Amino acid sequence: MKQFMKKKAFMAPFMMVLTVLLVMPMALANAGKGKSRGLNGAGMGPGGMASTVSQLPKEDLSQEEREGLLKMVEEEKLARDVYSFLYDQWKTPVFSNIKNSEQRHMNAVISLISKYGLENPVQDLVPGQFVTPEMQELYDTLTSEGSKSLEQALQVGATIEDLDIKDLNELINKCDNQDILMVFQNLVKGSRNHLRAFTSYLKSMGLTYTAKYLSQDQVDQIIESDWERGPVDSNGKPLRGFIGKGRGCSCPCLSN
Repeated sequence: MKQFMKKKAFMAPFMMVLTVLLVMPMALANAGKGKSRGLNGAGMGPGGMASTVSQLPKEDLSQEEREGLLKMVEEEKLARDVYSFLYDQWKTPVFSNIKNSEQRHMNAVISLISKYGLENPVQDLVPGQFVTPEMQELYDTLTSEGSKSLEQALQVGATIEDLDIKDLNELINKCDNQDILMVFQNLVKGSRNHLRAFTSYLKSMGLTYTAKYLSQDQVDQIIESDWERGPVDSNGKPLRGFIGKGRGCSCPCLSN
């Protein structure tokens, strides 16, 4: 009964936030390509997602959901900061493009943190600085490994997306708030595409990625499947009327 009532209350604003999430891959499609329609030009400025999320029903927040939001904002910061570091090191566009996507992921989670009256743990932190010792150690390790060679940097990128997918999948199974589920489902879809991007680069170099967090079968299933386009709903299902699936990626993770 709880799920039924929540879904009924959610339907009206649901389509509004889906429209906003549709812009996420479109905005990334312009990243690093010299176009003027970036995050702000596409209507996804810092207040855009926050405004949309604030209009969705505010539901009771479980302890698992609270901890999940705080964990994911730091994990998305980790991805953004590592990719920024690796782009400065190697000047390879995949890092810059996906870094921009990770910033949008952070913004989406921060919107939920603000909506539920939580304190943003990364608000005053500089790049490369983290709250939890585990995340700080991971950043230091990944940037050190990624500094050794471009090949190692791409392995680091795949490792981060491997971790993101594992953690998001686990959190999705613990959440029932529709706004949180929808954001997490779209983030994990983006992470699957990012994993495909990094492993595609590695494949072009004659290299493969060995799973660190997911099982190897799970990683292989992702990288061998189609790139995913357009937004998904709170169950992770593609939305009718939006861009479908197919070969090629609506976010040009591999673009120059």
